[in-house]
Amino acid sequence: MNDALHDLLKRVDTPTVCNAIEVAQDRRGFNDFTRGTMVCSAPGKAMVGYARTARIQAVNPPSEAADVIKARRMAYYKYMSEGPRPGIAVVQDMDVPNAIGAYWGEVNTNIHKAFGLNGALTDGVMRDLGDLPDGFPVVAGSIGPSHGFVHVVDYDQPVQVFGMRVAPGALVHADRHGAVVIPDDVVPHLEAAIAQLFKSEKVVFDAVKGKQIDFAGFEAAWAAFEASRT
Repeated sequence: MNDALHDLLKRVDTPTVCNAIEVAQDRRGFNDFTRGTMVCSAPGKAMVGYARTARIQAVNPPSEAADVIKARRMAYYKYMSEGPRPGIAVVQDMDVPNAIGAYWGEVNTNIHKAFGLNGALTDGVMRDLGDLPDGFPVVAGSIGPSHGFVHVVDYDQPVQVFGMRVAPGALVHADRHGAVVIPDDVVPHLEAAIAQLFKSEKVVFDAVKGKQIDFAGFEAAWAAFEASRT
């Protein structure tokens, strides 16, 4: 992903990226996106980056020795500090649908932002709303007050968040709508696909936004819209 595409993806929302993938693939049926409603710490802000993955648990205390848990935690942080950039943390909470441990709060968001990551995507819990750093959005499954017994189970493995499977290194786009994995073969064509999408949609918007239109006018606009997509 070049700098121009990165900057463009930060400016557009995730539904636009989903639609642009279909434009690039010239078909419908792409389904590598989240299901269900998620919550976002910074509505209107999108994140994009290569996934640094991990899994956590919090309902029950860890059964392993404290020194094992500590060593894994520090290895996790080292892993998150490394890897390709731009990057985002993608963390699966294994307690879902009964997740209670807010892994993403003021402390962890600031740490991961300092590592150079662009945000976090999780099906788990976030907290400390109002105290999270600017420029590090969190898209999460829920909001809660406690971190419970949260601990890292593993990292650098495939994870699943809201029905979306994410492999380490996958290119992910996320915002208040949810998230999508961008296929590798689409990346070289995505900038042109977004431009084509905007051009096509403008045909309809120019005909209907802030206006009244009869069916004949709509029919003509829709025909032009369909023609512009091919």
